[in-house]
Amino acid sequence: MPRRPSRRRELRETSRALLRDVRGCHGRLDRGLTPHDHVRVSVIVRSELESSLGELRTGVADPRAGIFGPGSLSWTLASDLALFMGGGRAALLQLAHPMVAYAIDQHSRTRADVLGRFRRTFDSVFAMTFGDLDAAFAAARRVHNIHSRIHGVIPQAVGGWAAGTPYHANDAGALRWVHATLVDTVLAIRQRLDGTLPPDVRDRYVVETNRSAALFGIPRALLPDSHAAHEAYMREMLASDRIAVAPCARELAAFLVGRGDPAAGRAQAPVGRIVEAVTHELLPPHLAAQLGLRGAPRRTRATLAAFGAIYRRLPRTTVALPAFGEARRRVTGEAPSRLAGLTGRVLEGLAQRATGA
Repeated sequence: MPRRPSRRRELRETSRALLRDVRGCHGRLDRGLTPHDHVRVSVIVRSELESSLGELRTGVADPRAGIFGPGSLSWTLASDLALFMGGGRAALLQLAHPMVAYAIDQHSRTRADVLGRFRRTFDSVFAMTFGDLDAAFAAARRVHNIHSRIHGVIPQAVGGWAAGTPYHANDAGALRWVHATLVDTVLAIRQRLDGTLPPDVRDRYVVETNRSAALFGIPRALLPDSHAAHEAYMREMLASDRIAVAPCARELAAFLVGRGDPAAGRAQAPVGRIVEAVTHELLPPHLAAQLGLRGAPRRTRATLAAFGAIYRRLPRTTVALPAFGEARRRVTGEAPSRLAGLTGRVLEGLAQRATGA
């Protein structure tokens, strides 16, 4: 277990992180953990991440299985290709948080490197969910280090956020929102495809995924202890002015569904139209409208409904995520599959075709 930094070193690290954010900012900056004060920036520093990882490690029985392992709901509910149906929903819910939107707009190379962004994002997500403990922790530290360099200010007033409000990619509140959107999207997709999940399954899944939140150092006090608590948080956020679509979020949404550069004269790709239709169907209506998404014709909606019935009849092995299949093989001592890389390349190709990049 890594040695805990001295208190003096921890204070220096904290001060440096805060000073980076306050330069040029005129918003209030505070390290308090008040979850509903969106003017504050509460930066999670490396020592806090390491403390969170150390606590998480104590609850892991088999490091080969990672933070979840066989029998977990995360390996049951979030282990098949259907989850990619919700990728647009999760991404656009996250972009509806101005801190997230401006961090991506000002620091990400998404537009210039769609394939690289797709690969890096899912490499990290799959390592955290399906990797062994070392892989999960390495991904957590890698993401934290990248986030530590992403900070700035919101350049214009949007929703309840004043121009000049500082943001930081390791802000506890923003990370909490991103985590909640992923949990919420998995449940939305599963219930769309499989029907309503029993209350105890939803409760267990929400509490279990708090382990994922620990990989980002999100304080336990900010995390739900039931599905009802998760739902209450989502309702409160979506009804508040903390979730507001910034101009850059609308532009990124258009790019992600293949409508990002009308001046180039490129028509939206069919895959992009499908992604847009599915995402419009899954998002809260007011956000879909604010993001400028176009809904699907009635015929397309009927096709989407029929897809669920067909998908449920497919053998599980044919729809399993490659990362999940490799995790099962690792735990049982089998050799890696030669087909995993092929499936991954197909998914990457679909991401490129959706955006038209």
